Amino acid sequence: MAIDLPFIWAAIIAFAVLAYVILDGFDLGIGILFPFFPEKRDRDVMMNSVAPVWDGNETWLVLGGGGLLAVFPLAYSIILPALYAPIIAMLLGLIFRGVAFEYRWRTKRGEFLWNWAFAGGSALAAFSQGVALGALVQGIPVVNRAYAGSWWDWLTPFSIATGFAILIGYALLGSTWLIMKTTGELAEKARKIALQTCFATIAAMGIVSLWTPFLKPQYLERWFGWPTAIFSVIVPVLVLGCFALLVTGIRGKRDAQPFLAALGLFVLGYAGIGISFYPFMVPPSVTIWDAAAPDSSLSFLLVGALVLVPIILIYTVYAYWVFRGKVDPEEGYH
Repeated sequence: MAIDLPFIWAAIIAFAVLAYVILDGFDLGIGILFPFFPEKRDRDVMMNSVAPVWDGNETWLVLGGGGLLAVFPLAYSIILPALYAPIIAMLLGLIFRGVAFEYRWRTKRGEFLWNWAFAGGSALAAFSQGVALGALVQGIPVVNRAYAGSWWDWLTPFSIATGFAILIGYALLGSTWLIMKTTGELAEKARKIALQTCFATIAAMGIVSLWTPFLKPQYLERWFGWPTAIFSVIVPVLVLGCFALLVTGIRGKRDAQPFLAALGLFVLGYAGIGISFYPFMVPPSVTIWDAAAPDSSLSFLLVGALVLVPIILIYTVYAYWVFRGKVDPEEGYH
């Protein structure tokens, strides 16, 4: 039986993007929440909680973006021109927050500037990711294997809605991460924020989920046609289950349960997008197989991926294991 290399690579790229979203999402969420914690001591602890892992989290973004260029060059050549503005905005946000991680600790007089760079960069990166996702979900016009839209096609009510949905969702991840990693008044304030953002996240997911099937006929068929309509029952039930675990974990003052439940919401949301997308790499016209590089290239690159991806997984798990537990406010990372 022939190996479906394009499908395997689509799964690898999808996994890399999911890993980035759930790992980098909470540390972007920390930045989004920065304005709600005005005390310097709290902000120091918040940054120290993600300082050992934030740069490693972004490895998955590089893997996803670089992998898309290498194995799905047609999709890359279409998606990038369609989403130049939000992608550039995202990269600028990531640069500002990355620099702020180091510069904030090296100055007293200008610390407030780097606080805003960290918060603003995190919010801009999160919102831009949501806008890019929304623009991709709503579809990209393609003619003769090239982007056929205009500079502003990405800017629509739906893409703005998904931008705010991701912003709220990342704030939820950040607040539940703080519950798991901090103690005292900081953790208690994070619980209050997490309770508010969990309801806002569910509302945002509901709005986007109800909106999506009506963007394209194939989405409507996928979610309400048989047999795929079964996902229209299973996914919402699982979402409600994660929501219940989230609320009970927050109110029951459990440390890890809210964060794991919030991650579950993101995984389910991502699965819902995948169900809508398949088999398209660039909806509504370019499939996984249309966009793939030649099998010889995919085979060659797969050998490297089989070595590289497990290594990245191992050092990611090891980093989280080494820095497990609560953050000590008196020691810190920097």
